[in-house]
Amino acid sequence: MRSTPHKALGAGALTIAAVAALVLPGTPAAARPAAAPAACTPAQVVGNGGFESGTSPWSTSSSTVITSRSGQTAHGGGSYAWLDGVGSTHTDTLSQSVSIPAGCDAATLTFWLHIDTDETTSSVAYDKLTAKIGSTTLATWSNLDENTGYVQKSVDVSAYAGQTVTLSFTGTEDSSLQTSFVLDDIALATSGGSAPPPGDSTRTPASPAYTVNLSSDTSGTEWTGHESVAFSNASAAALNEVYLRLWDNYHGTCDAMPIRVTNVTGGTAGAPSVDCTALTIDLPAPLAQGQSTTIGFDLGITVPSGADRFGHDGAYSFIGNALPVLAVRDGAGWHLDPYTDNGESFYSLAADFKVTLDHPSSLLVPATGTSTDTPGSSGRTVTTATASKVRDFAWAAGPFTKISGTSAAGVAVNVYSVSGISSSSAQSMLSTAKSAVDAHAARFGAYPYGELDAVLDNNYWFGGMEYPGFVLDVVSSTALTHEIGHQWWYGIVGDDEYNSPWLDEAFTDYATDLALGKAGTNCWNSVSWASGAEKITDSMAYWDAHSSRYSTVVYGYGKCALHDLRRVLGDTAMAKLLKDYATAHWYGVSTTAEFKAAAQAATSTDLTSFWTQHRIEG
Repeated sequence: MRSTPHKALGAGALTIAAVAALVLPGTPAAARPAAAPAACTPAQVVGNGGFESGTSPWSTSSSTVITSRSGQTAHGGGSYAWLDGVGSTHTDTLSQSVSIPAGCDAATLTFWLHIDTDETTSSVAYDKLTAKIGSTTLATWSNLDENTGYVQKSVDVSAYAGQTVTLSFTGTEDSSLQTSFVLDDIALATSGGSAPPPGDSTRTPASPAYTVNLSSDTSGTEWTGHESVAFSNASAAALNEVYLRLWDNYHGTCDAMPIRVTNVTGGTAGAPSVDCTALTIDLPAPLAQGQSTTIGFDLGITVPSGADRFGHDGAYSFIGNALPVLAVRDGAGWHLDPYTDNGESFYSLAADFKVTLDHPSSLLVPATGTSTDTPGSSGRTVTTATASKVRDFAWAAGPFTKISGTSAAGVAVNVYSVSGISSSSAQSMLSTAKSAVDAHAARFGAYPYGELDAVLDNNYWFGGMEYPGFVLDVVSSTALTHEIGHQWWYGIVGDDEYNSPWLDEAFTDYATDLALGKAGTNCWNSVSWASGAEKITDSMAYWDAHSSRYSTVVYGYGKCALHDLRRVLGDTAMAKLLKDYATAHWYGVSTTAEFKAAAQAATSTDLTSFWTQHRIEG
């Protein structure tokens, strides 16, 4: 994905490392050994930290503290807490009782703070904000700490594990000249401790097979029906639960979820977590290694307004990441990372999908996989899409204009355009798609997904977005070549997109350069690091806090590093390395450590200093 963040953070916010504040529901008691009396239950214990669900469970000094009124802006969502800003003697308070679990190695309070002031002094703290736990002051800020935009603050509160305490913020102003203390996205996350990890590092649940039947309203923005998923446990450690990722709930609120799961069978649903993008399903009995089971549920999808990867641009709906998919568990535990719209969080294992979409015949419905259309009830069409060994599933719905062709290597390519895209632009993009899919296939292995659909809309804020066999794109030959490259680097060769985004974005941008005949000559000469800690292999937690650096480093420096590696190995050896590496990880998952090992095996030159110079760690 080539992305521009929805919101531009202030300059101060771009210099603070992100602290991942995840809601990680604990291991059920039945799965814990009896000899772990103080096991950590990782959790995010602040309720309504983004203030999107009204005032509860916060207590405030006045009804105006939690607000969405004009004058300030939220860090995320639409609401925030605004303390002071009156310009006369004034005190505002914001507080919440929190229970910090015992047995955890770490408990970290994080929040985003913006301070603006009319005070002119550079030496006197007239107006102050104080953060406390109980009666203990954690930190204070004042008018002297004025900043542009939001800055993330982080405070270690591990000493309060096992206690229920009051978290409070108090803002005080003196008699003149306002200072506003604006807070948003408050979290208190715990982690570590003695909770037992899974018994091995095998990724599971394995071999998922999804069966989905949905019917749309007349506009294609409301879909209802049923989904089931069969899976097995590949790990020696039993599965007591699984997690469904309801990714697109990021685009709504927990009170009004765009993705709604009800009437679960084959397990018992818990409370949604991670801003309602994760749903635990407790299995009726532990699933041992090699055993299989199926869970099912009714599913409702509401597509919000907006030309987004999940949204509708007038009559055209784009429905990416809307189907609930299984989260991955490995030696690190369950991967329940938060949603990011700067990049991707969508770590999943290769799966089979059969998706039946009943819709008005006036709507064309391009989708992941190979599709067939059959007549439905009066005025309706049933599109059935089947896909094998794909990581997720996406579709679109609207009165698109469609053109089709076949690449020289025999791949069927369809281009769907919204109104306003000229026929010449569509034909140019069809030509680009046919040449790009063949160019990438020649380098990395034959395209395995049957047809390839490209959906064009110049209103996409993100430029382009990849799904298996299905891409969203503006009219841009470079962007489309990039998104088609993702069919190999993320689609076929998977990765943990949240924790290792370079493994798909840098590799895809490198592949794009090759397909467009660009050698990346001297591109490493323009590298300038923002800090000693910044590196190509940083996670999305870092890039969400340094969003202006994400594309520069992950895409730009990442592909330049691969061009440099090609110059060290030689063109032939580099080409063989990538093709062999793709073959070895076909439908699997790549890690930085595995790629580094494969690269080292391809040369007699010691690459240790190369990785250090290019800041590739792992």
